[in-house]
Amino acid sequence: DDCILDYFMPLTIVLTSQNVPNSDWEKKVTEYFKEKLKENNATNWVPSLNDVPVHYLKPNSLVKFRCMVQDMFDPEFYMGVYETVDPNTNARVLHFGKYRDVAECGPQQEIDLNSSQTVTSERQTFYCVPVPGESAWVKEISFLTDQARVSPSTSYTPSRHKRSYEEDEDMDLHPSKQKEQHMGSGGDIHGCVEPKRLETEASAGHHLISPNCSPPLDLNFPLPGEKGPACLVKVYESWDNFKVNDVLEVYGILSVDPVLSIVNNEERDSTALDPMECMDTAEEHRVHSPPASLVPRIHVILAQKLQHINPLLPACLNEEESKTFVSNFMSELSPVRAELLGFLTHALLGDSLAAEYLILHLISTVYARRDVLPLGKFTVNLSGCPRNSIFTEHIYRIIQQLVPASYRLQMTIENMNHSRFIPHKDYAANRLVSGVLQLASNTSLVVDETQLEQGQLDTTGVHNVTALGNLITWQKVDYDFSYHQMEFPCNINVLITSEGRSLLPSDCQVHLQPQIIPPNMEEYMNSLLTAVLPSVLNKFRIYLSLLRLLDYSISDEVTKAVEEDFVEMRKNDPESITADDLHRTLLVARFLSLSAGQTTLSRERWLRAKQLEALRKVRLQQQKCVNGNEL
Repeated sequence: DDCILDYFMPLTIVLTSQNVPNSDWEKKVTEYFKEKLKENNATNWVPSLNDVPVHYLKPNSLVKFRCMVQDMFDPEFYMGVYETVDPNTNARVLHFGKYRDVAECGPQQEIDLNSSQTVTSERQTFYCVPVPGESAWVKEISFLTDQARVSPSTSYTPSRHKRSYEEDEDMDLHPSKQKEQHMGSGGDIHGCVEPKRLETEASAGHHLISPNCSPPLDLNFPLPGEKGPACLVKVYESWDNFKVNDVLEVYGILSVDPVLSIVNNEERDSTALDPMECMDTAEEHRVHSPPASLVPRIHVILAQKLQHINPLLPACLNEEESKTFVSNFMSELSPVRAELLGFLTHALLGDSLAAEYLILHLISTVYARRDVLPLGKFTVNLSGCPRNSIFTEHIYRIIQQLVPASYRLQMTIENMNHSRFIPHKDYAANRLVSGVLQLASNTSLVVDETQLEQGQLDTTGVHNVTALGNLITWQKVDYDFSYHQMEFPCNINVLITSEGRSLLPSDCQVHLQPQIIPPNMEEYMNSLLTAVLPSVLNKFRIYLSLLRLLDYSISDEVTKAVEEDFVEMRKNDPESITADDLHRTLLVARFLSLSAGQTTLSRERWLRAKQLEALRKVRLQQQKCVNGNEL
């Protein structure tokens, strides 16, 4: 099949395009693959680095990668066009360097560095990691979708666990016939090298031992215990469209040439600079040019920002086919909402009011910013949680099953004092060192305050708590660049579980009122997830992801009615009704409308929002009377 052949030999297509006289070959390559990937679910035929270990993939084949931009390096210069010459015959050959890490150099050829044909080009390198906290169900469904359409011969899967590059593509990989390209803004061009082949298997983990590298290579994942590949993603055009923390899907040419490791090690060993400068350069080089077997390179042909990472939804909701999907789902929204409400009510021990607010929280999103104020954030503090980790742990497990990306932050003194929350710039390595709060947009962050015990916060702990508070209030994280702070806006759904009122700020406190006390909490919570059908669970997942993406508006007529209603409320109860109450009730009304599939506010939904808020406040008042202090 020509189509499959194209996927495994994209450089053949590139070379064919280059050989057409006076052609705008770069544009043609991009257009060719863009069209090919639209055909018959073709994207599902392309092997994904999220699913397939890198040593299973053919070097120089077309791959895809769903990832978050963790850092962006300085622009990199490379030889876009260069000429090789045979010293014996003086025969000259013109080469193109795009989509390659290593320059082609035939057995009897040398690169002519003084050729008038040489063109230096520029590309941008992004350091990309799998989406932090990506749920297991997202990985599983993506994997099944891709695998279902892989050719029966499983062309990129070896018959044994590990396959050498020679078996994969012997003709493409001859280090003795290749030369290192002009890499990095100050890189040198090396002569032909003849290294022994290296095959280093990357185990999935945070730290990996790389050849001749000490200390171990830190893959710089934001969250502890994350697995998956990190990649150097090389972008050739429109790289200004991408920034740190963006979630991308990239299609490009996989480069895992062992030559890269050899040359990088030689560069590091042979450097003859000032000793202090040498240390900085060596550290930066180690981080920016890790062995390709551990951190593969992808030379991007196509890249797109993702609105979401839910594999059950169309990637782009604006297309015609997607509109049909949306309208079909919206027509059956009401029973899905009712089932989800029932499911969450059981999870919250029979408390249907808390379940209502949890749905509103899960579909909330920052839809705009007015000056510094993020509009649409809806941080909920679920207080009254039992002081044992079983309940809060299982609430998190249920959320994990519903949303595409999440993380449970256990707020212990130990974690506060010793975790790295805020990303900071390491100037020696010239990279951004990640932290727990470097998360992709729409990640659910569950902060478990029931774990908090007595103790002293040190300076790090105070900074971490402050950063959490700023994230909740302003939906931003101030990254530490030593000499200054740099503000990174975010869109993170924060749910705080606590016994009493949280120490952290929140938009809405809901006090849990259990209607049932299960004799065995573990058994009760486990049975909830096993009882729900996978098809129903998938509907919940679509429901929560889709409603976040819908537009919403309030008509002038309803706005006027709401304002008049608020004035009346203030007259009746001037002491307890504030501007904050109006803002929160409008938010509840917004998400209540969206949760019912309505994209505009009706009188009915406004009254229901007021009713929910009244019930919530009565609860808090009752609890305050019981405890004699403010919750």
